[in-house]
Amino acid sequence: MKYQSPKGVSEYFPPRSSGFEFVRDKLLAPIKNAGYQLLELPVFEDTELFTRGVGESTDVVSKEMYTFEDRGGRSITLRPEGTVGALRSIIEHGLDRSALPVKVFYCGPFFRAERPQAGRYRQFYSLGIEAVGSDDPALDAEVIALAYEGFYGIGLRKFRLDITSLGDADSRKAHRVDLLAYIEKLNLDDPTRARAGINPLRLFDDKRPEVSSLMAKAPRLLDYLSEDSSEHFKKVQGYLSAMGIPFSINPLMVRGLDYYTGTTFEFVHEDLGAQSGIGGGGRYDGLMENIGGQNISGIGFGLGIDRALLAAEAEGILESHHVSPLLYLIPLGEKAKNVALKLSHQIRNAGLAVEVSMGDKALKNAMKSADKSGAIYTCVLGDSELESGNVELKEMISGNATSVTLSALLTTLQLKTVKK
Repeated sequence: MKYQSPKGVSEYFPPRSSGFEFVRDKLLAPIKNAGYQLLELPVFEDTELFTRGVGESTDVVSKEMYTFEDRGGRSITLRPEGTVGALRSIIEHGLDRSALPVKVFYCGPFFRAERPQAGRYRQFYSLGIEAVGSDDPALDAEVIALAYEGFYGIGLRKFRLDITSLGDADSRKAHRVDLLAYIEKLNLDDPTRARAGINPLRLFDDKRPEVSSLMAKAPRLLDYLSEDSSEHFKKVQGYLSAMGIPFSINPLMVRGLDYYTGTTFEFVHEDLGAQSGIGGGGRYDGLMENIGGQNISGIGFGLGIDRALLAAEAEGILESHHVSPLLYLIPLGEKAKNVALKLSHQIRNAGLAVEVSMGDKALKNAMKSADKSGAIYTCVLGDSELESGNVELKEMISGNATSVTLSALLTTLQLKTVKK
């Protein structure tokens, strides 16, 4: 039997996996530089955590979760998103009772039972951050900036940032009354009307043309913001402008999760078609208390690594990107192999990348492998080199070679790295 990966999963293997790693690390770099700390989380949680935290009216909970019973009869769900699991961990381990705000990040696979298509997978990779314990609008701006810096650091340029505000409880309450009155007059099917009864904002997120056209004229939450919410949103815009981060206000934007309040945002890439969202997030005041924690505010985001990779490939950013060794060592014979392994061990310990030819290849074939690896330098170790203690360090592009003693090989490589 020929085994294959399950349908609808994102799987990365060389050479594309190096692009995946590049994108992930670029997204993580500004997050780490801003003082966020790693939170390593389980990939499954109690189902009730998601139904309570994410919202029963969402497609995520009602249609897309992988849920099963474990051997103890407990209902378990593979995580469809990261925020509620991260907050559960923060509450459980008392991180919210130390210095605030708590700033954490996480990264890994997530799961949704969706129809597989380009940019939408049943297992997908995402990274997220959560900043809990402050309602400062400057924190909103910082969180948005970290996502922007990550995408910009990859080299992406064909993306935009949409922002809006879902207001505070008073804002949403006033808007809900008028929105429900508007929806009551619409010709909707029973399931859609039932969803609207749970959370009428969900209809703004409905992709069906017959629904979206009706909702285009619906009352907009931005017109119902309280004085405090309006002032908060204006400050966020001011901070983003001060950082030189371009944005557009999208009053119809609704995130796919019910816990969002206040500032919300989404990054959209113009080359990805229907699945154009590459990341987004927002404030979730009240969520901590809803899942058993303190009544403190928070904000976070999730960035799609898979989609960011697709965006990078669409812009041609990764065509020239390849993680290559600095040196490719070619040992000829058993004695030379011992020396090559010892040298490679020393070179790696110094923080440099080195690859050793394996399998007793003929010199011609080994040189082909060196060329394919993209190594900057090659070094052949044969009997004559071992006897003399000198090797030729060959630069692959120019073909220039330098004679170096074996004992000075590491130092020479370090000096060449500094010069570059």
